[in-house]
Amino acid sequence: MTLTAPATSPSLRRRRGRWIDDWRPEDPEFWESTGAPIAKRNLLWSIFAEHLGFSVWLIWSVSSAFLLAQGFTFTPQQLFFLVAIPNLVGALIRVPYTLAVGRFGGRNWTMISAGLLLVPTLSFAYFVTQPGTPYAVFCVIAATAGFGGGNFASSMANINFFYPARLKGAALGLNAAGGNLGVAIIQLFLPVLVGGAGIFGLVKAAEGGIHLERAAWVYAALAVVAVLAAFFFMDNLSNARTDTKQQLSVLRHKHTWVLSFLYIGTFGSFIGYSAAMPLLIKLNFWHQASPQVPGIGINFAYYAFLGALVGSVTRPLGGHLADRFGGARVTLVAFTGLVLGTLGILGTLSMLTPIPAAAGAAQTAAVDANADVFPLFLGVFLVIFACTGIGNGSTYKMIPAIHRTDAVLATAADTPERELALLDGTKKSSAAVGIIGAVGAIGGFLIPITFNSPWVSEPLAATRSAFTVFTAFYVGCLAVTWAVYCRRGRTYADAGI
Repeated sequence: MTLTAPATSPSLRRRRGRWIDDWRPEDPEFWESTGAPIAKRNLLWSIFAEHLGFSVWLIWSVSSAFLLAQGFTFTPQQLFFLVAIPNLVGALIRVPYTLAVGRFGGRNWTMISAGLLLVPTLSFAYFVTQPGTPYAVFCVIAATAGFGGGNFASSMANINFFYPARLKGAALGLNAAGGNLGVAIIQLFLPVLVGGAGIFGLVKAAEGGIHLERAAWVYAALAVVAVLAAFFFMDNLSNARTDTKQQLSVLRHKHTWVLSFLYIGTFGSFIGYSAAMPLLIKLNFWHQASPQVPGIGINFAYYAFLGALVGSVTRPLGGHLADRFGGARVTLVAFTGLVLGTLGILGTLSMLTPIPAAAGAAQTAAVDANADVFPLFLGVFLVIFACTGIGNGSTYKMIPAIHRTDAVLATAADTPERELALLDGTKKSSAAVGIIGAVGAIGGFLIPITFNSPWVSEPLAATRSAFTVFTAFYVGCLAVTWAVYCRRGRTYADAGI
């Protein structure tokens, strides 16, 4: 694929600012001759920008575990809250980010949203080098990292317009997976960049102690690259332009809220578990008495990225399976897996020993005993991540499928009314993508907070309590999916969404 700006196709009407006025993805001839290459190019750079957004969004998920080693004295409760703050902000700004695509254009907003990543990265780079920085300042910086969470909603809303209905599941799955991989990448390479840990002895950590600012400088530079790439290689679509009132009309569609509930269970779980996993491993399988004393047990930096990696690569699989078998059926299977997975985690947690705070023989014995359980804990957790990824892809496939079904049922075939209804359905589904993504991402805030249950003082007991709550929630999601979208006689079930 060439990285130079392509020549203008004679079959396209373009305007200044890389606006395309006659985008027709459902026209087979247009798609094969003109649309597909343009859509793929926009998808490629959308993935890149969204990938960076996710990396910056989750930068605190790993860096928080290294703050103590860099000389900051924060409690586990404070660290879990730092991890949770970006997820809350990222969830709340997804709605305006989605609306921005319809107002400013997908290419234009990609440039703006990528540029905004300089705020959390540059502020992070400065303040982590200041040992006297108050905790409240870190909370504000962590909140700005939430800008990266908004990139997902605008990116998905934009790509939804580029592809025909038969390919939306796969395209949206690839777009989302590329972004989700940003979580795994930041969790894998941040420890190496900052000097915290290598990669299983194959890659050495940077020398000279812990320097968290290094990672921030790298991602600030990549954000500049993303701005330039969007400027030169992406496009705006005129038929994606819409007013805010029209977009917000999806709030009156009851299935926007049903799917939002289900998306809390899939994406909320993915982002919440990804954010909390480094600290979960650190608190239950690893211990460091002080910044000067080497840790004992399982090093969280070696394994924290695996969950996000599995959840990311299985997301396009969920979209592909949804294209073939229907999103609702695949989502039902995903929630079944989540129920079984969380029950499995509760089983492994019952085998763990609480780790005493004071260094000594009892602490060493507890860490060693828990290390024997870690492979089982990790294996079950990766199954959970796989189910979140599959569920993410299948749930997002359901969004355009529902609005397309509404348009088909309301109009006659081969009529101008049908064509207009389908275009309106695409606009509504793009708006719904943002609303549903925003509500779903709130799960990313709730999960770390639940692991830090204020009514449970001991970390292991808090973890058990949290997974009990999660299991009950997934049972509810399973029941809703079956009752609303899979039970025979239901409109959308009969339509095979």
